[in-house]
Amino acid sequence: MTEDEARIWLDRQFGVSRETSDRLAAFVDYLKAEAAGQNLVSASTLDHIWARHIVDSAQLLAFAPAGSGQWIDLGAGAGFPGIVVALLGDYHVTLVESRAKRIDYLNRAIAYLGLTARAVVAGMPVERLEAGEFDVISARAFAPLPKLLDLSARFSTDKTKWLLPKGRNAVNELEEARKAWDLDFSVQPSVTDPDAGILVGNVLGKRVGKGRAVPAKGRRKR
Repeated sequence: MTEDEARIWLDRQFGVSRETSDRLAAFVDYLKAEAAGQNLVSASTLDHIWARHIVDSAQLLAFAPAGSGQWIDLGAGAGFPGIVVALLGDYHVTLVESRAKRIDYLNRAIAYLGLTARAVVAGMPVERLEAGEFDVISARAFAPLPKLLDLSARFSTDKTKWLLPKGRNAVNELEEARKAWDLDFSVQPSVTDPDAGILVGNVLGKRVGKGRAVPAKGRRKR
């Protein structure tokens, strides 16, 4: 996918308004400027940000529940997918990041893009974040699936949708995680890389003893 094709894809999928298109472009320019001072994304992808990072993030919204809600992005890094989701979707996004320079970068990006009502940075390791219920959990290049589930299942209910880009190792990670977890996951193809997979689904519980599963907690009424 070329950069022009990426912009066309965004317009077709989301009917991107001029305002949102301008904010996405402002985010790309902001990231490129910031990348001179810290390693936000691989240098080899700086000239392909729209395809490699913007569309790669935006495609997750196709698998999210319709409407609005609470979205948590673990290991938010350069803001993919969290910032893109906040720009394109109707979710309130919590971006979890532990590195001081990235926390500062993300806070400034949110302010610069006018997203203070739609996104917040939780500047701490995932292990220290208070447990809670989220409608969507995403994590891009954060941790292998078994470790990711151990760290973050406390943010999930049986209704929470997990959206996890896993590259070419998606199937292997899913098979390994199923040894300890009861998962209703599928592997969906990525629009940016035909060989990459996105894990999409729900965590039903953790296995204990002879393959039995402890059910995930149900959604509390709000």
